[in-house]
Amino acid sequence: MTHAQAGRDVPLAQEVFPIAYQRGPSGMGPRNARRPRGAAAPMRPVAWLIGVMGELLVTAGLVLGLFVVWQLWWTDVEGARAQNEIIAEMDWAPQGAETATEHREAPPVMAEPPEAGTLFAQMFIPRFGDDYVKPVAEGTDKATVLDTIGIGHYVDTAMPGDLGNFAVAAHRTTYGKPFNQIAELVPGDPVVVRTEDTWYVYRVTESEIVFPQNVEVIAPVPGVTSDQPMPELTQRFITLTSCHPMFSATERFIVHGELDYWAPVGEGEPKELVS
Repeated sequence: MTHAQAGRDVPLAQEVFPIAYQRGPSGMGPRNARRPRGAAAPMRPVAWLIGVMGELLVTAGLVLGLFVVWQLWWTDVEGARAQNEIIAEMDWAPQGAETATEHREAPPVMAEPPEAGTLFAQMFIPRFGDDYVKPVAEGTDKATVLDTIGIGHYVDTAMPGDLGNFAVAAHRTTYGKPFNQIAELVPGDPVVVRTEDTWYVYRVTESEIVFPQNVEVIAPVPGVTSDQPMPELTQRFITLTSCHPMFSATERFIVHGELDYWAPVGEGEPKELVS
């Protein structure tokens, strides 16, 4: 019934706009009713949650990316700088003639430092470059030695030139990565260790990959396990250890060597370091 039928002259809205007021499928409202132009649709809870999670994942990705840059690049820059400064502060300039005489009798051996972190040697590895030289300190603690100084000496293993096994560790990546090229060493390569008074020239004999629990690689005679009798010490070994594979610590890359000769620092440099 219209308003006219009710005695009024104003028509009903349904009569003026019949299409707009057609019932929708549910019969509960206008089929073509719309939100005001420019009004935002209400966000459903699931869509809101997905949006928040997406933003969190993007943020986490950025943080992780910055951490990777810091870990793989910046710590390497800072570590190399610190190691170079340590070498400069040691101020162990070559002495004597250009090339030192090779000695093969029993060498002089210094006492093991009583405190971790004590600097006592430098290591030269020509295979790693003519300018390669890294400091060596007592102990293998990551925070106080490997991350800050470079090469660490396993406590209670032999000192340079002594009977037994002079065993050391260093990073293969990050923090100056002293042993980054350890896998490139081949039998016959020289590894030169210098204390304040003596040069020790070792020769690489072999390399191997082991698990971290295979600590026999740094035994006085490499390979002799704790349940085996230790033979009489007659050889002077060196063992370099580092993580393997690159960017992982699941295994260890090991390089063994034996002392070739030694020389007093006052006689000059070993021929392996003379250009």
